[in-house]
Amino acid sequence: MTETADDLSAPLGQDKLRRKRRLRLPFTAMQALAMLLGLFLVTFAGFAIFNKDPLGGEPMTRIAIREPKATDEKPAASGHGQDSKQESKHETREAPKQAAPGEQKTVTMIDGSTGARHDVVIGAGEADDKGEAASAPPPVMAGIDPKLLEKSRYGMIPVVADGSKPFNVYAADADRAKAAKMPVVAIVIGGLGVGAAKTTDAIMKLPAAVTLAFTPYGSDPGKIAERARTQRHEIFLQIPMEPYDFPDNDPGPQTLLTSLSADQNLDRLYWHLSRMQGYAGITNFMGARFVATDAAMQPIIREAAKRGLGFFDDGSSPRSIAPQAAASQAMPFGKGDIAIDVVPTPAEIDRALNKLESAARERGTAIGTASALPVSIERIGAWTKTLGDRGILLVPLTTAMLKSKSS
Repeated sequence: MTETADDLSAPLGQDKLRRKRRLRLPFTAMQALAMLLGLFLVTFAGFAIFNKDPLGGEPMTRIAIREPKATDEKPAASGHGQDSKQESKHETREAPKQAAPGEQKTVTMIDGSTGARHDVVIGAGEADDKGEAASAPPPVMAGIDPKLLEKSRYGMIPVVADGSKPFNVYAADADRAKAAKMPVVAIVIGGLGVGAAKTTDAIMKLPAAVTLAFTPYGSDPGKIAERARTQRHEIFLQIPMEPYDFPDNDPGPQTLLTSLSADQNLDRLYWHLSRMQGYAGITNFMGARFVATDAAMQPIIREAAKRGLGFFDDGSSPRSIAPQAAASQAMPFGKGDIAIDVVPTPAEIDRALNKLESAARERGTAIGTASALPVSIERIGAWTKTLGDRGILLVPLTTAMLKSKSS
């Protein structure tokens, strides 16, 4: 074997070292692991961004679908073409059993700020024409003008008829001439309809001029709202809307969401509107994110105005666009000035009521909001007894809204 001069002059082992260097990878094992992790994160982020699901924040229920047992019986023929198609399409699967008419289900709502749990009972009915579970339409309440009702797929909802608007027809009686000349205060008690005891206390123990706001939940929300109207209370309907921490803080079923389309939110609005009748307007139930989102809020305000309702913003969101939206529709509007029982102690409630009174003297009109806690009802009841002696008139919410609009 002939060796060249280069081979003879090269240091021993140099060739081996050169070969080893050629086989080395341009990165270490740790760098390779980091690259794989980065690729996974980029893939996951891309999926989260481009996989848009408008119902992503909604609670989900998974239902096991079992194969039907073989039997000798033949399925009964359906009289509806659509039902026949559904059967042929799912002939190997058994459809989930629908709730029987009149059957009810209980949903637990958790307040994300306080951790408080509220069990609400929702009546369940037969499936609707889309195959979805639908609540049975509530009966029409007593004392309701049938001309001011329109049928929806969920039940009867308010409508303007012959120039008459629900806001005017269902507003509580008040001395508006007197209210125009002196400072006025309105108080709205919200969260009613969930919890029979506190709702009954609010109806029976507070003056008739106090406005009561009902959530759409409960086995028969119209019945308790009807009782409130019998006691001459004016009522408003609370519409559950998306808060910033949804779904950790969930207002309840059929919540209006910023991720839904306008048509989807309007469909949910109709469900809420059908739960009872006789309300002069609607108000937000939670909803700090929703009322601050122009694209989501504008269609709701337009629809409420078209149906002759007023809108009350409870004042919990400083970024709410409701005042501007309502003004563009020339609809009756009011906004809460002071939350009376944020700290539910007698001393703090009394202090909040004094602030409300001072605000009424300064601006002519002030609106306070509160819940139906026993301490709140007791302190508000005591405060209203001597309010007139101090030169301030307690009025229903609609009267305060009209005075604010005219001033």
